[in-house]
Amino acid sequence: MKRVWNFLLISCFSSSVVAQVITPEVKKRADKILKQMTLEQKIDYIGGEKINYPGIRPMPEFGIPHIRMADGPQGIRKYDVTESTLYPCGMLSAATWNKQLVKKLGIGLGQDARSRGIHILLGPGVNIYRSPLCGRNFEYFGEDPYLSGETAVAYIQGVQSQGVIATIKHFAANNQEWDRHNVSSDIDERTLHEIYLRPFEKAIKQANVGAVMSAYNLLNGVHTSEHADLNINILRNKWNFQGILMSDWGSVYSSINAANGGLDLEMPRGRYMNKETLIPAIKNGIVSEETIDEKVRHLLEIFIAYGFLDKQQQDKSIPYNNPYSNQVALELAREGVVLLKNDNNILPLTKEDKVLILGPNANRTVTGGGSGFVHTFSTVDLVSGMKQLAGTKNIQFKDIVSKVDIKASSEFFTEKGSTTNGFNAQYYDNIVLGGKPLVAQTDLAVDFDWGNEAPMQNFPKDNFSVRWTSIYKPKNNALVKFKLAADNGFRMFINNKEVISDWHDKAYRSQETSFRAEAGKEYNIKIEYYEKAGAANIDLAYEKVNLDDVTFKQAVQSVNKIVLSVGFDSSNEKENKDRTFAIPTWQEELVKAVAEINKNVIVVVNSGGGVDFSSWGKNASAIMMAWYTGQQGGTALAEILTGKISPSGKLPLTIEKKWEENPTYKSYYAEDVKGIHLRVPYKEGIFVGYRGYDHFNIEPYYPFGYGLTYSSFEYKNFRIEKAGNLVYNVSFDITNTGEYDAAEVAQIYVGLSNSVVVTPPKELKGYEKVFLKKGETKKVTVPLDKDSFTSYDVKKHQFVINPGKAEIMIGKSSRDIVWKQAITL
Repeated sequence: MKRVWNFLLISCFSSSVVAQVITPEVKKRADKILKQMTLEQKIDYIGGEKINYPGIRPMPEFGIPHIRMADGPQGIRKYDVTESTLYPCGMLSAATWNKQLVKKLGIGLGQDARSRGIHILLGPGVNIYRSPLCGRNFEYFGEDPYLSGETAVAYIQGVQSQGVIATIKHFAANNQEWDRHNVSSDIDERTLHEIYLRPFEKAIKQANVGAVMSAYNLLNGVHTSEHADLNINILRNKWNFQGILMSDWGSVYSSINAANGGLDLEMPRGRYMNKETLIPAIKNGIVSEETIDEKVRHLLEIFIAYGFLDKQQQDKSIPYNNPYSNQVALELAREGVVLLKNDNNILPLTKEDKVLILGPNANRTVTGGGSGFVHTFSTVDLVSGMKQLAGTKNIQFKDIVSKVDIKASSEFFTEKGSTTNGFNAQYYDNIVLGGKPLVAQTDLAVDFDWGNEAPMQNFPKDNFSVRWTSIYKPKNNALVKFKLAADNGFRMFINNKEVISDWHDKAYRSQETSFRAEAGKEYNIKIEYYEKAGAANIDLAYEKVNLDDVTFKQAVQSVNKIVLSVGFDSSNEKENKDRTFAIPTWQEELVKAVAEINKNVIVVVNSGGGVDFSSWGKNASAIMMAWYTGQQGGTALAEILTGKISPSGKLPLTIEKKWEENPTYKSYYAEDVKGIHLRVPYKEGIFVGYRGYDHFNIEPYYPFGYGLTYSSFEYKNFRIEKAGNLVYNVSFDITNTGEYDAAEVAQIYVGLSNSVVVTPPKELKGYEKVFLKKGETKKVTVPLDKDSFTSYDVKKHQFVINPGKAEIMIGKSSRDIVWKQAITL
């Protein structure tokens, strides 16, 4: 009872604090402090400083506390590894299509921040899902600027209602993680404003977001942290942004250009915007002191407006392990999981079903990697959720993935036909594997951590390279995964084909490859490595699924339904690296292998975006896109699988049949790698996502807005009523005609036939999620304002309305339109 009472108190608290605006009184107080600061103090203040947390240095002589920041988008990520609530990823939040629920997410994040004394939350991320390959897609809100913007507004309103500043990022056009420090997103003016800037504009104008974070990439050849047109002309002058523009961590590349380009705060420290670089520039008239004053003023004004100078930010009445936050994490997971396929109504599972749970993600909670990662108090994985909900009688789990000690495996041989186990190793005293090796020996495995020492006596500590070769001869038919990790450059070849490649001077990281291996067949393995400086380590891990194992076959045959959990995790979908469209090959082969024995396979996919279903989708009777479901994901998945609740998520993106059909396929990576920077021209223009599939008449695998439930819905009594100048109310009734209580997402699209420029056949301009008991009918009204009928005019540099016809469409998805009617503007 006490737990429930605390939950209600916290819930009430969520509406008691409102986001602050910068008033004349706030400006006056900020100016008073600013006039007391020396030039050196002002410059110090625009560079971050880490004191326990990343943040901004305290200046007690002016009453300014240490301003603390924390990642992130799906939970408070502190650098001292204190646990916090792990919410589902951003893509799942967008897949709920539920603005009220996303606002509760923001409230939970705000409360988690307040309980830890965090002033600024570094989220949400709203970069448009342009391609499934972007490694950071899981943090974002999908391919559509309207859905992304609405989701961001709700998130920000929730966070800032708790007296915590939200930070919208990454400004702008950070649509790939591949070589993100050097790649330039080259975008025409119309596309930039209609697609990539819309969520940021909405967050500033509608949610009054307190902070904006610049991106790593360049925009049209200029780094965003020093992009005056973006940061001053658009953000400040056009949108009237009053808050802070900070850099992403390490995304500042010059001092004078960043200072004059509108950046207020360099994080995590003043590497470029510091006294050593800026004071001479001010004395020489290159940077004005007024420019520095403006930056400090932006910081002080927002901090004063939020009361940071007048009260303790930490609210000790909010528990670290917050019941409210845990409940929100569960509700999000329940509503964001998308059922993509359900042949012959194999789902929901019944009490009579005997179910075997398999797969690498079944008994763990997976997330994307990078700044979105959260250390949580506890999690419920799929196996635990199923056993807690359905009991253990008819639920089995079999861990079929074996981690193999290469030294003891007797499957790696020095030569073809040899009986000697291990790897032939050649050690070179240079980094290019050149000349005669200094040392040649047999290593039982590639598993070394030399630290800062040499691999052996009379050998260099740095600037060396090694090549290992071996013959891999598996004893059984198996699904095989090799994971290679190292500090500095590494690559791996199988049968002379390069399957892993990261030949760069980088800190310890990993890559993996997988394939279906035949028993007794010999595979040539070659691993190459170089160490340039610092710590030296490399290790090869080996995992497999033995397809010949009798117990495995018996387990699959002994049940009538299989739940197979596959997909990505923080090792292969993460910040600073793009991923493949396909899930790991051995997982694709696992789906096929299991389906060969038992056709009733239900696949649960963890991913931050679309995946390639072409090779294995037909082998699954049901497919559930689980995204990254957070700390309560196992509970939510179990409830959906067993029919306790009906799935209600809808895709916030389009899933293509193959990567080559994506509108961005020919312009996702750089065209010319010879220049200083890599140029990626956005040749598809505004036709990204469903806009492109519609425009180019390409049939997707699963369309934008698509998602199945266990029920069915009927739309009727359609009406369009004019509610003002260029304002319309679209009304209709929805009836739940199925056998389950369920939710439907009604989607409103607009097509402009009157535009003087080419426009997409349809664009999302409104939506409403409606919960209905079976047999229940509700009237739904969705307003459309003048923004619903605009396109960007590059001559006028603004959005305009062209008189003429506009078609209003109501759909269950972008490809399932149930009604449409033209109006005259």
